Amino acid sequence: MIQDTVAIRDLVSQAEWSTRVELAAAYRLVAHFGMTELTGNHISCCVPGEPGHFLINPYGMLYEDVTASSLIKIDLEGQVVLSTGEYGVNRAGFVIHAAIHAARPDAFCVAHTHTAAGMAVSALKCGLLPVSQTSMRFLHAAYHDFDGLAENEAIGRKIVADLGDHDVMIMRNHGLLVCGWTIGDTFTLLWRLERACQTQLMAMACASPLVEPDPAICESVYQTLHRDLRRKKVTGSSDYQSPWPALLKKMVKLDPSFQD
Repeated sequence: MIQDTVAIRDLVSQAEWSTRVELAAAYRLVAHFGMTELTGNHISCCVPGEPGHFLINPYGMLYEDVTASSLIKIDLEGQVVLSTGEYGVNRAGFVIHAAIHAARPDAFCVAHTHTAAGMAVSALKCGLLPVSQTSMRFLHAAYHDFDGLAENEAIGRKIVADLGDHDVMIMRNHGLLVCGWTIGDTFTLLWRLERACQTQLMAMACASPLVEPDPAICESVYQTLHRDLRRKKVTGSSDYQSPWPALLKKMVKLDPSFQD
């Protein structure tokens, strides 16, 4: 345990520090856009160059207070590798995130939320409907039936099985989960999934019949929206427009302390 948070930067590689800064920015952005549940939920990401190690938030700290130094490094068995020692790690967070990181090498970053819109859609039998262009991006989202609190590895394995090779999962009666090749990709997916849920609930609240787009058109939109993301995963390229650099700039303007 390291008591001096400033010393964390001196104990990690430059690649890890850069990852810590981006992950802290993601936490702050989730708070900024109102997708938090007090101190609950998690965004985790792998540590570059350290297989089996990932970063997660200190349980008990608000997302708006997370910094690069405060993030805790743990291994796939839940053992703390590096921490300031002020906070611990949530058991449910470890079970869900460690299981996915262990099973999915492409899941560099994993985010899970309990937003009002996400939980509401997760409780609908129809699930997420392709009622908007944004929601068509999630046409083939995975679903996981609620089976209690994520307190043991068996539940983690079931979550992994239901997720399969999908990047997005709606956890029934629970919330939303997304994973991505980068922190920026993950946050962008999460934001758009949240917007899709909000839009659906607003449309359904109007008590008017919903327009149902042609399934073939929905599939075409889905394939088009995923084309560049698939290319990036295969080639490691970044030749598509991402809002992440602009969002990082936004956080620097709002409160640069996430970089500490």
